[in-house]
Amino acid sequence: MSDISRGELAEHWQDLLLVPVSSDRRLRTTPLSVTTSLGPVLAAVDHEGHRHLLVPIAKNQHVREIPDGQVLRLRTRPLEDPEVYQHYADLGCMRRDLDDVFTRLGEDVLAEMALLCEGEQTLTSGQALRALHRVLDRWRALFRTSGTLLGPEQLAGLYGELHILLRLLTENPSAHRLWKGPRGCRHDFTSGTNAVEVKTTTGDALRIRVHGLRQLEPPEGGSLQLSCLRVERTPESGGGTSVVDLVEQALRLCDDESTLLGLLAEVGYNSVDAERYRTTRFLVRDERWYVVAADFPRITTADLAVAEVAETVTDVAYTVDLTASPPSPLPMTGVERHLAAMLGESE
Repeated sequence: MSDISRGELAEHWQDLLLVPVSSDRRLRTTPLSVTTSLGPVLAAVDHEGHRHLLVPIAKNQHVREIPDGQVLRLRTRPLEDPEVYQHYADLGCMRRDLDDVFTRLGEDVLAEMALLCEGEQTLTSGQALRALHRVLDRWRALFRTSGTLLGPEQLAGLYGELHILLRLLTENPSAHRLWKGPRGCRHDFTSGTNAVEVKTTTGDALRIRVHGLRQLEPPEGGSLQLSCLRVERTPESGGGTSVVDLVEQALRLCDDESTLLGLLAEVGYNSVDAERYRTTRFLVRDERWYVVAADFPRITTADLAVAEVAETVTDVAYTVDLTASPPSPLPMTGVERHLAAMLGESE
């Protein structure tokens, strides 16, 4: 496989336009120098002169389709000639006035594929499709409007959740599906009957803030563990890692970058702001895990009922100081068993 040079892709499309396409169901194609295990990537034009980039895929591969885009369309397209019947991920540009921009996008896709396949290694169809999706996500992020930036405390909270997410992704590249907190679920991570709530503090003591009466209630018939991290903000030259570093690691480990980017957007993190977050760095100074059971210090709905507090009391929040025992932290073997049970339940 070789990288395609700047300008070469545009020349292929210009050459294809010299001979009209015979019908609206046909494409004129030419192979590019970027090759996968299922054949070369193709440049193509349709009967209206729209440009297409065709990435060969297996029949059972899932393309993240954009079927009705006003500018970009992405869909699965089967093509047949006298010798071959092959499925492709068909990325097309529906506006001729944006051909030059689409050419740059196409070149970026091909360059990404080249990076995934250095030397003599053959690029698989899965890698090729992943490269296509990754570049599309980057271009979308480029033009996405950024909202309010996350503050230091919000970044610390996200840092803690990503710290746990990376531990899960190391064992299973689909583990980001267990990260439910960004979508408003009661616990940060849950597989159904097993859950993890993450609390991150930047103070000298391990004091956590609990929001609501149900946040420290285990799932019905299940088990809840509380992960408590005390992090220290460090200068850029003082070591530590940033949220951006953890995001980049998670994107490399996961098997669906788009879903993970969507979860990050739900908590207010957008890739377009990454460079503005990179200098905010943290070190984990203390990490403790607890089983949230009957003896754990907390306030629940049942506690208020026993105290005969009126149901009209809402928006309850409180602080728990875990600096000293009791309760006693879990050994890491217990944590690992809980995380393994979550991963096993999610399969």
